[in-house]
Amino acid sequence: MEPLAYPMPRSCPMRPPDQYAELRAGAPLAEITLPSGRTAWLITRYEHVRRFLADRNASTNRLHPNFPFYLPLSRKLREDVNASLMSLDPPEHTVLTRMVIPEFTHKRAQQLRPRVQKIVDEHITMMLDGDRPTDLVETLCRPITSQVICEVIGVPYHDRDLFHSTSKVMADRNSSSDDRDKADAMLREYLSDLVAAKLNEDGEPGDHLIGRVIARNREKGVLGPDDISALCLSLLTAGHETTANVISLGTVLLLENPEQLAALRADPARAPGAVEEILRHTSITDPSGLRVALADIEVGDMMIKKGDGVVVSTAAANWDESVFPHPEKLDFDRDARQQLAFGHGIHRCVAQNLARVELEVVFTTLFARVPGLRLAAPVEELSFKDGSLLYGIHNLPVTW
Repeated sequence: MEPLAYPMPRSCPMRPPDQYAELRAGAPLAEITLPSGRTAWLITRYEHVRRFLADRNASTNRLHPNFPFYLPLSRKLREDVNASLMSLDPPEHTVLTRMVIPEFTHKRAQQLRPRVQKIVDEHITMMLDGDRPTDLVETLCRPITSQVICEVIGVPYHDRDLFHSTSKVMADRNSSSDDRDKADAMLREYLSDLVAAKLNEDGEPGDHLIGRVIARNREKGVLGPDDISALCLSLLTAGHETTANVISLGTVLLLENPEQLAALRADPARAPGAVEEILRHTSITDPSGLRVALADIEVGDMMIKKGDGVVVSTAAANWDESVFPHPEKLDFDRDARQQLAFGHGIHRCVAQNLARVELEVVFTTLFARVPGLRLAAPVEELSFKDGSLLYGIHNLPVTW
C-alpha cells in the first residue's frame, strides 16, 4: 500500500481531517509521505499518542539522518533548529528547561494576570475606537500575544515586526529553503545582539526572562551566549503565533456556538474549563510531534522500528471518540483537562500556564466588553492557514 499524502485535506475548516477518524478506527500506525518527501509513521489514537510522546526513545534530534522533517531544511538550518528547546533530548534539554521553568510556573502566570489584563483592555479599547469591521487577527490576537511574550522575555515590543515576518516565513510550507535560511539568520542575529547587550550591561541584567536566565547562569555557568539566544528564540517564536491562532479560532468557535458563549458570559469563573475545551477542539499544532525512534517502540499491536520517523497528531488524539465523546461538539461541561494541545512528556509546552492565562483573559474580557461582536464574513469565506505548520486564520473580519 502506498503511503498516504500528508497533510490530509479538511472537509470543514474548523475540524481536523475526516481521515483521522478512519485511521483511529482501523490503523494504529499509518505510513505517510510528508511535504519534505520523507516517509514516516502517523499516530492518531489518544492512548498511543500520549504513550509515545512520553517514551524516552522518541527523539527530537533534528540531526538524526532519519528525522522526519515536515519541510525541506538546509543543513545549516537543521543545525540551528537542533539547538532549540523543542529539538534537544536529555540531558541538554533538561539543563535548558531548568533555566526557564521558574518563569512559567502556575504561580508566576497568575502573578502576570493583572499585566495581561491591562494589555488586553488597552487593545480592546483601541479596537473599539477604530474602524469597523476590523481584522481581529491584526487588531487583537497577534498584538496581545506579541506584547505579552515580548515583556516576559525582555524583547523590545517595537521590534515585533521582525519576528512576525520571520516566523511567518519559517512556518509557511510554500517558503523556499533560501527564504527560510535568511529568516532564521535575521532572527538569530537580532537575538544574539540583544543577549550580548544584556550580558554587557552594568549591574543587574534586568527584570525579565533574559535577565534572570543570565543571573542564574552566572551561578551555574552552564550556558553560553548562543545557548541563551537560542532559548529565547524558541520561546519567542512559539509564544505569540500559537496563542494568537487559538484566540482567532476560539473566537469563531464561540460565535458559532452561542449557547456555550452565553454560559461563559453568565459565569466567567467557567473560563478555565472553557479554555481547555477550546484548546482541545482547535488543536492548532498539527503535526505536533515529529520524532525519530532510537529503539524499537510498540504502538498497539504494531512496532515502530529503530530509526523510523514518526509524526504524532494531537489534533487527531484530541478528537478521539473513546476519550472525548462527540468530539465535534464544543461542550464546556466536558472535562477536557487531559487534552494534548500542549503536547505531552518532557517536550510539553513550557509556557502553557501563561498561554492559559492569556486565553482566559481574552475570551472573558472580549465578550464582556463587546457583547455585540459578530463575524463580518461567513466562516466558509475566511482564509485559513492550510499551508502553515500552525493552523489558524490569516484574517478574521469582525464587527459589533
